[in-house]
Amino acid sequence: MLLIRPATANDVSSLLAMIRELAEYEREPDAVTTRAEDLARNGFGANPKFRALIAEWNGQIAGFALFFPYYSTWAGPGMFLEDLFIRTPFRRLGIGTALMAAVGRVAVEEGCYGMKWEVLDWNENAIGLYKAMGAEFRESWKSMLLTGESLQLLAKAAK
Repeated sequence: MLLIRPATANDVSSLLAMIRELAEYEREPDAVTTRAEDLARNGFGANPKFRALIAEWNGQIAGFALFFPYYSTWAGPGMFLEDLFIRTPFRRLGIGTALMAAVGRVAVEEGCYGMKWEVLDWNENAIGLYKAMGAEFRESWKSMLLTGESLQLLAKAAK
């Protein structure tokens, strides 16, 4: 039996474990620098930066979705799905679709024009799922990321 519920501060260690599992799956096991205290503060503190949903299958934590709002100057509020992850033993049970639907419901209830997310080009299972839902690829848009020293240098240039 599937249960999808909002994550709480009590889920921080499970979230972190799944984030590490996701990084392993995405072939970036050493990329996770987030700590439990970061998740606790940033998701469940006074000024939350994200929300998360936990999927349980027969009482076992099977996966999660982590998301947050953004704003489009062209279309208004939107929802960004940062991570969707289902643990290996629980795949192909419809849990990913159910989590996507739950995030979609939040987006609709909050008046969002749409949801955005990224998918690795080799993740054919996820791509198939997203296409079946009617998601469109925005081939002409390229994802950009500025981190570390480059971000620090840019910030120092601010007057």
